[in-house]
Amino acid sequence: MSSSANGSGSPSGAPPPLVGVGVGVGWRDKIAHVIGVWFGCGHVPYAPGHAGTIGTIPLYLLVRPYGPLAVAATALAVTAVGIWAAGRVERRLGIKDPQIVCVDEVAGVLVTWIAAPPTWRALIVGGLLFRLFDQIKPWPARAAERLPGGLGVMLDDIVAGAWGAAVVAGAHALGWL
Repeated sequence: MSSSANGSGSPSGAPPPLVGVGVGVGWRDKIAHVIGVWFGCGHVPYAPGHAGTIGTIPLYLLVRPYGPLAVAATALAVTAVGIWAAGRVERRLGIKDPQIVCVDEVAGVLVTWIAAPPTWRALIVGGLLFRLFDQIKPWPARAAERLPGGLGVMLDDIVAGAWGAAVVAGAHALGWL
């Protein structure tokens, strides 16, 4: 079977190797890549940010029974690891904030879901609000995006998540969620 027939880019059907600019591809680059693309979500051909947001749901459902502090701790951990992973992928590819990196969406939507009551409705509304704020980049998200390396990749989504959390908390206080 030819590489074009199986769509994988290689005759064996294996995924194409990690290729980048500058930095060699060692085990740290591979781990950073897997985390940065959130276990493959970033390789979805259309709207990888949406895929990363949806790909966060299993993690959220795993930690949510332990309360909002567990969700906050998870968001913090994902942010810390994401800064490293996103920065490493960014350097390896030679591209500022590559579209395939979606660990930033994972951290950002978790920040929004800190304020969400444990209902499917709040999960969906929170996810949609986060994506809206991630797209429009309200203050200071646009400024955070200009920070260097993984910090800039991650922090604009954390800000979008905080805006989402504020709206979710308000909607919950008003009895809408």
